[in-house]
Amino acid sequence: MFTPKKPQPSIFFTFLFIACLLFCGIATATPSITLLRKSGPPTSRILVSGSGFKPNVGVDIFFDTKDEVLVVTNGKGEFDKANIHAPRNARPGKHWVTALERNNDKGAQEPFLVQTDWSQLGFAFQHDGLNRYENVLNPETVSSMTLKWAFPTSIVYSAPAISGGVVYIGSQDNNVYALDAATGVRLWSYTTGDWVTTSPAVEKGVVYVASRDGVLYALDRRTGAKVWSYNLGGSMWCSPVVADGLVYAGSTSGTLYAFNAQSGTVTWSQGVNGEVDASPTLANGVVYVGSSDYNLYAFNARSGTQLWKCNTGYYANLSFAVSNGVLYGSSLASGLVALNASTGALLWSYDEFGIGTAPAVAYGLVYFGSLDTSALYALDANTGAKVWSSVERGEANTPAVANGVVYFGTYAGDFYALDAHTGALLWSYASSNEVSSPLGVTNGVAYFSDGSGVYAFGLPRGDEAKQDAASKRPDLKTLHPDFNLKMSLPVTTLSDVER
Repeated sequence: MFTPKKPQPSIFFTFLFIACLLFCGIATATPSITLLRKSGPPTSRILVSGSGFKPNVGVDIFFDTKDEVLVVTNGKGEFDKANIHAPRNARPGKHWVTALERNNDKGAQEPFLVQTDWSQLGFAFQHDGLNRYENVLNPETVSSMTLKWAFPTSIVYSAPAISGGVVYIGSQDNNVYALDAATGVRLWSYTTGDWVTTSPAVEKGVVYVASRDGVLYALDRRTGAKVWSYNLGGSMWCSPVVADGLVYAGSTSGTLYAFNAQSGTVTWSQGVNGEVDASPTLANGVVYVGSSDYNLYAFNARSGTQLWKCNTGYYANLSFAVSNGVLYGSSLASGLVALNASTGALLWSYDEFGIGTAPAVAYGLVYFGSLDTSALYALDANTGAKVWSSVERGEANTPAVANGVVYFGTYAGDFYALDAHTGALLWSYASSNEVSSPLGVTNGVAYFSDGSGVYAFGLPRGDEAKQDAASKRPDLKTLHPDFNLKMSLPVTTLSDVER
């Protein structure tokens, strides 16, 4: 008769041990979350996914201490792409996203960095000069601004690009500089063949900048190493623009180019009948550029097909701004004009000889500086009627607008901040050199440059303590779910930015 063998104790206990490990692993799984994006400006959409939670339970998702969304896990204890937003008043710096099981203290946390990039001339490719996300400097706080740091260099005609906590700037000493935005310490520099009077543009880890040597450079944003370059011929006075994987640049050779941003290969090029000195402007799939032949050209941004051109009656050597379907532009030899962005038809003009700045557009107003009257003007964006003008403070350069304040410098050597709605003076700073470049305002700091270098102004250290408190990681036991929240469904489609 066959007698089965008894299982060996060692084999039996091995299987038992493995089974216990698997069971305990499921029972004691540690919750974790991932954020589809880990940084962005206030109002950023943040998609949160989680695993390791109990199956089929409610999970509250907090931004700092505010309960934003309630989701329910699936049978595996997971949830996918829960949708929350960084609040409009979230100050620059580290914040915390928490996913907490309802009715207990089991949860997970990940940091989210609130920061706003002023990534190219005029804030973004439409060149309207408006930072829509600034929430630290405002008409009440800006009067307390003090000098945070200064970086000495040669004359700076270049406007700064601020991205990822770094300030990128060009100088007349032929260099492109990367400076720590918090301290002004130089991180790297790259030497070109001539003055760098153009403004850098930053996207996806690359800094694009043009030199007067006629070369467009693509530099690694972290190291300054050259990624690629292209000689356009002539001199380059216009700043490059980057959008949707393409870089647009022109030169005095009279050709506008669109480059593949990663490889530097030419996607398309179009000749115009004059020099291209003004930075291209993009909006709604169209790239606009002015020329010394007195024409404004509109090209399809992807194919380069010319859509239309119109004679502006003046040398369009300053970049246009686009807002709400209207192009706003000016020149040294004429006034300010508003054109239909789809056709180039004239909507209105303001006859002020000697406008020496590109315009900024915000709050239904158009801002520009006058060389003749040495004042900053604000016009009604719909009609061109003057709303206010500042007192004579010196020939103004291109303004920037953020959170109810308009900032500008003058060739007389001063920095100013005015109430954007009334023109009332809020703050000023006397520089020893002419201020000849546009500027940037972001993350509670205003960046100016002049004939001796770059300056950063912000609020005193005491104000930064507010952000230090906001950056503290919340204790899970102190978070209180909002029982009025209804269950949220996961996001099924993503925008291009979120991809």
